[in-house]
Amino acid sequence: MKNQKFKSILYASVFYFIIVLSFLLIFLSLMSLFYDFSYWFIKILDFPRIQYFIVCLVLLVLFYFLNRKWDFSSFLLITGILTALTIHGTRLLPYIVGKKTVPDAAFTSEEKSLGILLANVLIKNEETIRIKKIINEINPDLILVMEVNKWWISELQELKNKYPYFIEYPQDNAYGIALYSKLKFEKQEIQFLNGDDVPSIHTRLLMPSGKEIQLHWMHPVPPVPSNKYPDNVGNKEVALMKVAKMVARDSLPAIVAGDFNDVSWSQTTRMFGSKANLNDVRIGRGFFNSFDAGSFYLRWPLDHIFVTAEFSLVTLERLPKFGSDHFPIYTELVLKR
Repeated sequence: MKNQKFKSILYASVFYFIIVLSFLLIFLSLMSLFYDFSYWFIKILDFPRIQYFIVCLVLLVLFYFLNRKWDFSSFLLITGILTALTIHGTRLLPYIVGKKTVPDAAFTSEEKSLGILLANVLIKNEETIRIKKIINEINPDLILVMEVNKWWISELQELKNKYPYFIEYPQDNAYGIALYSKLKFEKQEIQFLNGDDVPSIHTRLLMPSGKEIQLHWMHPVPPVPSNKYPDNVGNKEVALMKVAKMVARDSLPAIVAGDFNDVSWSQTTRMFGSKANLNDVRIGRGFFNSFDAGSFYLRWPLDHIFVTAEFSLVTLERLPKFGSDHFPIYTELVLKR
């Protein structure tokens, strides 16, 4: 009798926990549709859509097998979970089964190809040997490092032997940025698009083929409050939109890359891509979650490469972690024309 009573209590506890958690995720899923808010806790609802989708799917299966009474409220809950799955699925599925917006390269050419490595090194990380090893193995044409301070810049000085063209802007606020290139910059500029201490790099690059391309390197602030680092709480995410306008009015082929501190499927990132006619290299290829390298469960894509229609893609890789909270991302692109 006691054993039966324990089973009943356990069943009821699990069942009602499923119901409560389901209603919570349904509510959060619906709230994630609202994007034109300055409140940080609304903005970050966009981030964990992969986790939302997985948990909602598990809850749907558990409720189906554990529910003993199929009435209106049961079907209402099922409808709510399916709605949540649809909300997240419509944003996630293009990365898995969608048509590639950046086509696979039909050819490779040293004169027209460009290898780019993105690495948010984490300002407090001091494991420089591992990232240097990755750079030597991959041998990219361009290296963008973010969260660099003067110590990191001094540790990376040896790169200049192989990468004679460089732009360095170290800072102690986790928004320092540096770019190292094998190819010559025809034009270079540092701008501050969303705060006086959040730099971005803008370069015009001469390809070996003689073609010029425009590159924009970004590390805007995240939409979360911080006492230590600058933040954009209460403000619009204007940095990406300003770059979108730059790309839209420039006739050159363009690449925009960096740690956007935003997920690929957010309204801000999608509007940015649409306004500038830029394509996300991830679409149709996978998530390539670059953050958080220290967590198995809470991961999402924050480091991005967007390109105009003149580019095709040879490879896109998430490389091994090196002590940072970000995985490095490597891509090789080909200028089609």
